[in-house]
Amino acid sequence: MRLCDLPDPSMTLPPSLVETVARDAVGTRMDTVPEEVPVALSYNGISHAVMLASPADLEDFALGFSLSEGILADASELYELELEISNQGVVVQMRIAQARFAELKNRRRAMAGRTGCGLCGVESLDQVARALAPLSAGPVIAAASLHRALGQLQKKQPLHASTGGVHAAAWADTSGNLLAVREDVGRHNALDKLIGALTKAPYDPACGFALVTSRASFEMVQKAAGVGIPILAAVSAPTGYAIRLAQEVGLTLAGFVRQDRYTVYSTPERIES
Repeated sequence: MRLCDLPDPSMTLPPSLVETVARDAVGTRMDTVPEEVPVALSYNGISHAVMLASPADLEDFALGFSLSEGILADASELYELELEISNQGVVVQMRIAQARFAELKNRRRAMAGRTGCGLCGVESLDQVARALAPLSAGPVIAAASLHRALGQLQKKQPLHASTGGVHAAAWADTSGNLLAVREDVGRHNALDKLIGALTKAPYDPACGFALVTSRASFEMVQKAAGVGIPILAAVSAPTGYAIRLAQEVGLTLAGFVRQDRYTVYSTPERIES
C-alpha cells in the first residue's frame, strides 16, 4: 500500500454535530479533531503490538518504536517494511534480522496500546526497566538554545494548530534550530516517530537535544536514553521515576521549559545558563 492511502490525520465535523457552550452561550460551529487508528506492528509475520496512533509518519513510528523498545539495536537490522491498510486500521509488516526476532519471541510481550499508553502489556515488573548503557558526555548547550527551539516549535505543529489535540516531539541542533518535528495523539508515539525520522535522516542523536510538548514520563526518558539522546526537554513536569532513571544513565532532563525559565532535574552540566 502507498502512504497516500492512509486516512487523514484530522477530521472536520460539520456544525450540526458540534455544540459549543461558553458562559451560558450556546452555538454551533465547524470543528476539526485529531484522528487515531489502530496500528499493529508485526515482525516476521507475528503481531507484537497494537497501538492507537495518528495515521501519519507510520514508517518513522515503526522504526522508532523498534529502536526505542530495544527490538532492534540498529536500523540496518530492519530489512523490509510495508504498510497494509484496511478499514480496521494499519498493519506494519516488518522483516527483521533473525537473531533479533529470536530475542523478541523470548520476551513474550504482547501489547494492546491505548492512546498515550506507556507500558501497556508488560507481563511482569522485571520487564519495566531495561538495562541501559550510561550516556556519553554529549554536547553542552546554552539555555538560549532551549528557548530558541521552543519558540520555533509552535509554527511546526500543523496538526496541533488545526485540532489542538496532539503532542509533538522535536529534534534541535546544539544552537536550538529545529531539524525534525513529529506529531501524534500519543506522546510516546510522537517520540518514536521522531526517533525513526532521526535514524532515516540521518542525524546523530548525541549531537543535539529532544523537546517534547508533554510531561517527561519514565518511558520517555527510557526511549531517549536507549537511542543515545543526551538531553530531553519537556514543556511539562517530569515524574519522579523519570528523574531517577535520568540520573542513573546520565541523561540531562529539563522540565517546565518556557521562554523565560526551565528546571533541570539531572546532569545539569550540559546546559549553560
